[in-house]
Amino acid sequence: MGRMTRPAAACAAAILLTAFAPALTASAAVTPRIDLRVLVLDDHGPATAAVTAELDGSGTPYTAVDLTASGRSRIDAAFLSDTVDGRPRAKYQAVVVPNDSPFGDGSAEMAALTAYEKKFGIRQVDAYTYARPAVGLNPPQNPGYAGSLDGRTAKVTPSGTAGPFGYLDGTVPFEDNDPGVTESYGYLAVPLERQAEGATYTSYVDAALPGSSARGSLVGEYAHDGRRELVVTFVYNQYQSQFRLLARGIVEWLTQGIHLGADRNYLAVHVDDVFAADDRWDTELNCTPGDIDCGTAGNGVENDPIRMTAADASYAKEWSTSHGLTLDLAFNGGGSEAYKDENGGSDPLAQRLVADQGSFRWINHTYNHPFLGCVQDTTVVPWKCATTLLGTTRYVGLTDITGQIGDNLTWAGRQNLAVDKTELVTGEHSGLKTLPQQPNDNPNLSTALTLTGVTSLGSDASREADQRTLGPATTVPRHPMNIFYNAGRAAEQADEYNWIYAKKADGGSGVCETSSATTCLEAPLDTATGYASYIAPLESKIALGHVLANDPRPHYVHQSNLAEERIVYPVLEKTLGAYEGLFADNTPLVNLRMKDTGEELRKRAAWDDALAAGRVTAYRVGDTITVTAPSGTQAPATLPAGTQATQTGNATAFGGAYAGLRSGWATPTLGRITFTLPGDAVPDDPSAAAPALRAAKPADRLPVPAGVRDPVPYGPGDTSRD
Repeated sequence: MGRMTRPAAACAAAILLTAFAPALTASAAVTPRIDLRVLVLDDHGPATAAVTAELDGSGTPYTAVDLTASGRSRIDAAFLSDTVDGRPRAKYQAVVVPNDSPFGDGSAEMAALTAYEKKFGIRQVDAYTYARPAVGLNPPQNPGYAGSLDGRTAKVTPSGTAGPFGYLDGTVPFEDNDPGVTESYGYLAVPLERQAEGATYTSYVDAALPGSSARGSLVGEYAHDGRRELVVTFVYNQYQSQFRLLARGIVEWLTQGIHLGADRNYLAVHVDDVFAADDRWDTELNCTPGDIDCGTAGNGVENDPIRMTAADASYAKEWSTSHGLTLDLAFNGGGSEAYKDENGGSDPLAQRLVADQGSFRWINHTYNHPFLGCVQDTTVVPWKCATTLLGTTRYVGLTDITGQIGDNLTWAGRQNLAVDKTELVTGEHSGLKTLPQQPNDNPNLSTALTLTGVTSLGSDASREADQRTLGPATTVPRHPMNIFYNAGRAAEQADEYNWIYAKKADGGSGVCETSSATTCLEAPLDTATGYASYIAPLESKIALGHVLANDPRPHYVHQSNLAEERIVYPVLEKTLGAYEGLFADNTPLVNLRMKDTGEELRKRAAWDDALAAGRVTAYRVGDTITVTAPSGTQAPATLPAGTQATQTGNATAFGGAYAGLRSGWATPTLGRITFTLPGDAVPDDPSAAAPALRAAKPADRLPVPAGVRDPVPYGPGDTSRD
C-alpha cells in the first residue's frame, strides 16, 4: 500500500467507471436494456481461461461459447441482441475474446460482433493478441521486443493509475519460478505514431524495451471506429501473480466498473495450541518424540516441548499492532492449568495474554487438544482406527467431545476471556474425516456441535478445500502454512523440511519421490541458512498467492512458531511487505474473524448455486440496475461510488469502499433489488472514433510456453494450488 495519495486517484472513478449505457444513434427514442452478463468466446487458451477464472471467483455472470466445438452457437445479431417489452436488449454487457480478431478479418461473425459493440457501447478484452497496427501498435520490432518476460518488472502508467489500475501501487513484477522454463511470453510494442483518424491508443501497463530508453505497452486501450478494446500482448494463466495483480482492473475496465460479483484481498492468520506446549522435532531420530507417528523410536527420549513465554506474548501484541494484522488465537485452557501444576500455580503467559486479550481474537480449540475422531490404535505406525469385536470403527464419545468444548469455554469464563462460543477448531481438525485412516466424520461430532451451539468449525483446506455442513455448523477451510508445529527454531524447521522434501539419496525420507502432490528439493537445504533463504520466501509467496486470489480462507500456524526464534514473523512480514509494495492505500487487506469468513463462503456458495441454476437476472436501463434472485440469496456487486440500493422503497448507500469502487452484498427483498447509479456514471461515446487500420498478420496461434499453460510449481508442498 502506497504511502502517498496520488492526485490522479480522485479522478480514477470518473475515468474508469463510465457506465456502459448504449451509444445508439440520435434517433433512438427508447433507452435499451443491457444485461449484466459477460460473453466469453473461449479458445481453451490459458489467457481466456484466466479471465474466466476471475469472473468465476468473483461471482460475475458470464456465458461461454466454445470456439473449438463444431456445433457451437454462431455469433450473429440474434445471438447478441433482441427486443424485450419493446425495448432493445443487449444480452451481454462486455465481451472477452482470445485475440482481436477471433473469427478472422472480414468474417460474418466478426462483423456481427463489431456492429453489436458499436451499437450498444460494449467493450472487448483481447485476452492475448499480437502487437500490430490493427490494435493501434507497431509490430514488436525496431523498436520492440518479442520473447520471455520472466523476471521483468512492468509499470502502471499514469493513465493506468488514473483509470482501471488505480488500485495498484505502480509495479507489476513478472514471475520467474523456474529459470529453465519460459513462463510468460509477450510482445513489447510502442503505439503507432500516426493512428487512424479518430483512433487512440492509451497504454496502461508497460515495460522497458531492452537496449532502449523507450517503453513498450503490455496492456492498453485501443479506441477506434466506435469501439473500445483492451489490448493485452502477453500470455498468462490464472495462477501467475502478474495476472492476479491485473485481473481486477481487466474486469473493471471490461464492465466499466458496473457488474455483479466482488473481489477483495483477504489475509487472516490463526495461531493454534495457545497455552499448550508442542512437542519438538528430533533431528537425530527424524521424528517427534511424544507424537504417535514417532512410534517406539521416541521411547525413553525426553522431549523438550516448545511453549510461548510472556515475552513472546508481548511481542505478538506489539507485532500485531505495528503491522495492522489481528491474530486469531486458538487456545487450549488445559495447557495453562497443566503449566501451573508444574510451576508453582502460576502461568505468566496466560496472565500476559489475558491482560492483552483485546489485541487478539480468540477461538475455542478444546480444553486439552485430544483427538476427537476415531479411537486411535497407536500400536502401529502409522496409527489406525480401533475397531469393535464386530469390526466397526470405535469413535470418541459424545460426552468427551462436549466436555472438551464446554470445559474450555468454562476456563475462558474464569479468566474473563471474551470468546465467541459459535467458533470451534478441534485439535488436528479431529472429528472430521481424516484420510486415509478415518474416511468418515465422527458421528458424535454433529450432535456435540448442536448441543454446544457451534456454527463455525475449522477444517484443513489441504484436505477439504470447500466448505461443507456438519449438523448446525459450516466448516471454514484453513490453509496450513508449511511452518511445522514442532519447530521453534529455524534450524529445526529446515532439518524437518529436508527430511520431508529431500530425495532418499540426499538423506531425506524419499516420500517426495513417490508423491503426486509435491516435488523434491534439488538439494537439501543448509540448516543454518535454508529457512531464511528458501522456506520463508517460498511460504510468503504461497500466502500472497492466496491473498491475490480473492480467497478469504485463513492461514494457520502454531504457538510454537511464535516462541523461541519466532520463525513465523519473517514469513508474514515478507507477505505484508510485498503486498504493501504492490497495492495502493485504497485496497487494504481484509482481515476477517473465522465466523465471518464462514459467512462469506456460505454466501458465495449460495450465489454460485443460484447462477448455475439460472435463477438470477440483472440488467441496466439508463441509470437503474434491477437484480432478481432467489429469496434469501444475497447478491454481490461492484458499482461506482455514490450508488444507491433500494429495498422496500428505502434507498441507502451501497457497499463499502474498496479499490476505488463500492462493493459488497445486497439482499433482494421479495427476490428483487434495484440500484441507482450516480449522475456522473456516463456512457462510453464510441461514435467519435473512425475505422481502424487492419493488418494481414493473423492473431491466432500465438506462442504459449509450457510454463504458462501448466503452472510452474512454487516448490515443495504447493503443486495443488488449492
